[in-house]
Amino acid sequence: MAQNPETLQQTRTDWTRDEIAALFDLPFTELVFRAAEVHRAHHDAGAVQLSTLLSVKTGGCPEDCGYCSQSVKAESGVKATKLMDVRAVLQSAARAKDAGSTRFCMGAAWRNPKDRDMPAIIEMVHGVRAMGMETCMTLGMLTEKQADMLAAAGLDYYNHNIDTSPEKYGEISTTRTFEDRLDTLSNVRKAGMNVCSGGIVGMGEARGDRVGFIHALATLPEHPQSVPINALMPVKGTVLGNMLEGTPLAKIDDIEFVRTVAVARITMPESMVRLSAGRVSMSEATQALCFMAGANSIFSGETLLTTENPGEDTDAALFAKLGLRPMAIEELRGCSREAAE
Repeated sequence: MAQNPETLQQTRTDWTRDEIAALFDLPFTELVFRAAEVHRAHHDAGAVQLSTLLSVKTGGCPEDCGYCSQSVKAESGVKATKLMDVRAVLQSAARAKDAGSTRFCMGAAWRNPKDRDMPAIIEMVHGVRAMGMETCMTLGMLTEKQADMLAAAGLDYYNHNIDTSPEKYGEISTTRTFEDRLDTLSNVRKAGMNVCSGGIVGMGEARGDRVGFIHALATLPEHPQSVPINALMPVKGTVLGNMLEGTPLAKIDDIEFVRTVAVARITMPESMVRLSAGRVSMSEATQALCFMAGANSIFSGETLLTTENPGEDTDAALFAKLGLRPMAIEELRGCSREAAE
């Protein structure tokens, strides 16, 4: 049986799969109502955080993740590049800040960063923090030493998605394990950084896998401070893109996607739940339902790494229609360090 409203507003790390499955099974309007109650108990329901994601090193990743156009195994046409110049990254960060973003995320298509790359990476962190923005990076797996170096540099968030349920994971990637993902999250937590971890839905998984995906995040020793929920954008030339292109599985049902957002909000009440990749294929009504269900963060800008995303003007028009406003940096509670002046 689903928990009562008072229990739902508590922050717990002992959720069972049966409890999470019961939430998914609630009548849709009841589920969204309960998620909205939890959201309002922990967040300003009228404010949405704007984040910007930049690919600072594109393509050539040795991993074989079936959704990724940057894998060397994919025939997506994405060409491998070198790590961007630090000045170019900081110029992009300044433009993002001017457009209203409060968090700047930098992604590199690596299995793991090399020691020779760390000085430039650290310089990027310093530069973005000096602008007064939150910093986030996703560089692949991290050792404890690398996590400590990033923490010492002042990195606020480290993103490392678990992608899907433990049971489904082996179908999505064979070059690393689900446990490898959890090890990196553990290293990030031990170093004192905030964790950003979510996944992708619409990869042909069953609802039970979405239950398992939420369960894995909601039972971590500490909930991720940021939980991105992505809808698969099938890219031709990737394993999943080729399998799902033109099939009913190529786009997850909108109602089921909103259910996933709502269950994430209920089970991880204090986290920022980010409506991430896939928004370009969602109607305004679907996005509005996601905000009602507790999503309070989006990626802003026309590109997410290598895939399309609604632009700032489109998002501004949607916010105006819905009566939402961008969250100010002063409102963010997840950052573990004061923003640089």
